[in-house]
Amino acid sequence: MLDLFREISRRRAAGDTVALATVVDVKGSTPRLPGARMIVKSDGSILGTVGGGCGENEVWLAALEVLRTGVSQMVHVDLTADATAREDAVCGGTMEVFVEALGPIPPFNA
Repeated sequence: MLDLFREISRRRAAGDTVALATVVDVKGSTPRLPGARMIVKSDGSILGTVGGGCGENEVWLAALEVLRTGVSQMVHVDLTADATAREDAVCGGTMEVFVEALGPIPPFNA
């Protein structure tokens, strides 16, 4: 987690904006617990994880939108696919993931 926060600080100090995704609530079985974090950089690359697979892809797409608009959003990730859907790694729970934009650190004016 320390590497993630160092990267956020480095990017913001360089004048970049990153999207920070944080798992804030879970119900049932999920790949990550509240507090798990992932950043999405302006080039679309990620650091950290909120669970992987299709659910993480939903969060990644939302993060790209947050980077584009600057508007935070809550993403509902449903991992309760029908057992007959033959999807791999279905956990059976749901997650709420908050995605926010963290922009450049403003200059300090004493």
